[in-house]
Amino acid sequence: MPTRSEYVKDADIIFTGCSVTQAEAGQPAAGGRRRQVVVGGKRVKTIDVHCHCVIPETLAMMGKTPSANEMRGPGITEVGLRRIREMDEQGIDVEAISINPFWYTAERDVAEKLIKTQNERLTELCSAHPDRFVGFASVALQYPDLAIQQFEYAIKKLGMCGVAVGASVAGEEFADPKFHPFWAKVEEMGKLVFIHPQSTPDLAKRFKGNGWLANTIGNPLDTTIALSHLIFEGTLDKFPGLKICSAHGGGYLPSYAPRSDHALRVAPDMDTGVKLKKKPTEYLPQMYYDTLVFTPEALRHLAAEVGSSQLVIGTDHPIPWQDKSVDHILNTPGFTDEERRAMLGETAAKLLGIPLA
Repeated sequence: MPTRSEYVKDADIIFTGCSVTQAEAGQPAAGGRRRQVVVGGKRVKTIDVHCHCVIPETLAMMGKTPSANEMRGPGITEVGLRRIREMDEQGIDVEAISINPFWYTAERDVAEKLIKTQNERLTELCSAHPDRFVGFASVALQYPDLAIQQFEYAIKKLGMCGVAVGASVAGEEFADPKFHPFWAKVEEMGKLVFIHPQSTPDLAKRFKGNGWLANTIGNPLDTTIALSHLIFEGTLDKFPGLKICSAHGGGYLPSYAPRSDHALRVAPDMDTGVKLKKKPTEYLPQMYYDTLVFTPEALRHLAAEVGSSQLVIGTDHPIPWQDKSVDHILNTPGFTDEERRAMLGETAAKLLGIPLA
């Protein structure tokens, strides 16, 4: 598995490659063959919802540049083929590619050009390998009206599979009413929202030092805060049809969610008057989560808290957190064959509109 800086790239896109044909045993295939994942005698189409790339052209619009390592490598066709080889080795059939937001501080004219270019470039990659890649749209959420236009264009004209967002927008929470028109449009169109954190910038000083804490702790915490606001501020009541999937197993929220059920009982003075339709923990099973947790017990616990029906594969490629995502699901005890097939691909296929046949 490549390190964080070992990217492959062409003039349009920086992507990585990673590249298993055994059944439940979960062993890599010899000779570069495509791994066929089988559960209970049934072939499963596996779908990874958490995979990244960046596009140098749009990075440059924000005054950012890729590293020297990122600037090396073959063209877009070779990039796609290399990643497909790695997917074949891991047993991943389809990846939904997203780009982590770096444009939430951009001026409107820059944001408009950046997002159009980015979504079109990503669509080019997906169109070159339509049976292996689908793309999450990017939107400039700092301008909700523009984000709606960008989202509709990406879905209706480019055929993208959903929308990827950060966990806040330049310090503003998604629960802010200014974002309600965007959530209403996403709910109306029935597309998946993939939330990927951007650390927790307010704590940057405390994250300094060893351990890459800005990511190790900051990313799961960022997601935890975002989801908690969506629950406690009534956003999920207002838009009950929203399909939200969060990275890294939903951060820390599923692990400690019952504390939320007691918060306003213990501290009634903190009640702002927002009346929820159900207990905070009861909102967890209406959202979705990737399986990027690190032990069988953690995966089992996540499923116990939110339901196995709400889980989908997440590899976080190219960051090498987890290159055994398929085996993680296959080898964790306690799941039925039906649950494993759902987590491996059936649930994601329904959310993203990917045919299973």
